[in-house]
Amino acid sequence: MAYCSVLLNVTRMMDRLDPWKLALERLRSAQSADWAEAGRIVAEIARTSGDATLRQAAEQGLPVLRQAADNDDQGVAVAARRRLGVILEVIHDLTAPRFGRRSAKPKKLSSEDRARKVLGLPLAVQLTCEDINQAYRRAAKGMHPDQGGSAEAFMDLAAARDILIHPGAHKDA
Repeated sequence: MAYCSVLLNVTRMMDRLDPWKLALERLRSAQSADWAEAGRIVAEIARTSGDATLRQAAEQGLPVLRQAADNDDQGVAVAARRRLGVILEVIHDLTAPRFGRRSAKPKKLSSEDRARKVLGLPLAVQLTCEDINQAYRRAAKGMHPDQGGSAEAFMDLAAARDILIHPGAHKDA
């Protein structure tokens, strides 16, 4: 039941996004925009949007749009166009198609890939022992307990170096 109401709310919000997007794009691209109309649309977005990011962008843009409606200053008009651009970017992010599985968990890293991340090494590059040792020394400078690092982090660094130098000796965990 709760899933259906969430889906219904998302559908309603998506139905409103397209008209808002078209109206704001039209106003932003106009030679002399009707800033009062833009302010009304953005105020509606700030009041009724279900997305917190879009509401925040609209609330932040509203003062500049109201100032542009009351003022013929070119600098204020440029700032208002920028604010409309920010709001349009948020709307675009909400309406852009998403590819892949949304709720999929990230792929689990192998022990070698985790070791490369710990040492700050690239994942898909062939490494020599010297490359691994240089990365270890670089990382160890800041992680050593005598330099203010923790003993556990330093031991993790040493374990990562061992995994990379002797890759067959360690199992994936």
